[in-house]
Amino acid sequence: LHQDVHSFPTRRSSDLICMANKVALITGAAGGIGTAIAEKLKSEGFDLALNVRTVKPQFKELVERLSDENCHVQVVLGDIARAEDCKRMVEEVIEEQGQIDVLVNNAGITKDKLVMQMSEADFEDVITTNLNGAFYLSKYVSRYMMKRRSGRIINMASVVGLHGNAGQANYAAAKAGLVGMTKSFAKEFASRNILVNAIAPGFIETPMTEKLTEQVKDKIKAEIPLGKIGEPSDVANLTAFLAGDESRYITGQVISVDGGMNI
Repeated sequence: LHQDVHSFPTRRSSDLICMANKVALITGAAGGIGTAIAEKLKSEGFDLALNVRTVKPQFKELVERLSDENCHVQVVLGDIARAEDCKRMVEEVIEEQGQIDVLVNNAGITKDKLVMQMSEADFEDVITTNLNGAFYLSKYVSRYMMKRRSGRIINMASVVGLHGNAGQANYAAAKAGLVGMTKSFAKEFASRNILVNAIAPGFIETPMTEKLTEQVKDKIKAEIPLGKIGEPSDVANLTAFLAGDESRYITGQVISVDGGMNI
């Protein structure tokens, strides 16, 4: 894995002096939403630090596609469920790119089961990855942002965290916790001009939803006022807005991207 990382192009420290791009650290960058966010932020002029647990061919292709003279792409391997990995990843980005302007806590897992069938490990694993991971990274990144008196933290919540869902008690609890943590961080960091917001996607076309039958998809669409499932770009567009200067007076908010599902 480390050989895979070292095979990607890196920037010499001397190159940092002449580069003016902001840097975004995105976790779970190999997924449908994570990939869309990376592509969108590149188009907005960001340099990227992309986190995955392992380097797979599809992800390597993404990095090679995004990397060019206008966008430096750094790969940071690590498991966000481990605090020590999060601390190391942040240090690696600071060492190579000199700054982190935006943190997108996008990585997450699901282990869906009804409560009576859900093991303690199923519950704890989802909480540790989806909630604790966002806490660890925000904690370590905020130290640098506070010194610079500037930054954006964007947490990927879910409509499930707002209204719950049968068979997803662990996932809903983690995402609801992320909502509360977002608001708390926003109050703590506001005096240092660090804005913290959350996005709550509804049903989005991802590899996960592709596995659903057409009958299930039709049932889902019937519950969405706009009558269709969203695309990763819908989430990425809002992420780019929250990461940019035009959102400078927005913090502590949870914004749904769900076609009206949570009205």
